Amino acid sequence: VQLQASGGGLVQAGGSLRLSCTASGLTFSSSGMGWFRQVPGKEPEFVAHINWISSSPTYADSVKGRFTISRDDAKNTVYLQMNSLKPEDTAVYHCAAGGIPDSRTYDGYNYWGQGTLVTVSS
Repeated sequence: VQLQASGGGLVQAGGSLRLSCTASGLTFSSSGMGWFRQVPGKEPEFVAHINWISSSPTYADSVKGRFTISRDDAKNTVYLQMNSLKPEDTAVYHCAAGGIPDSRTYDGYNYWGQGTLVTVSS
């Protein structure tokens, strides 16, 4: 299984980015997908999850109303649209797949991809 995240970069506070994560080697259409972020010295922080049955999303309180998770099963891809970015959103963003339904902890997922760095300048 491979999860390839992309779309990170440097953006000013208040700006937007869209992250993508393309999966291979798993049945994407029956996999819950999550986004986490991690800064050095800290454990991964839950950002968002999208259910594979209903595509219903869940969000961390810190990003609710600013971030939107979505999925395209035809492309085996999950997206994270990030608007109104803040400096505290700076982190490496990882996607994760499978595992415990609707999990908000990184160890609840079966697969974990390499991240993409998001830097928000003030």
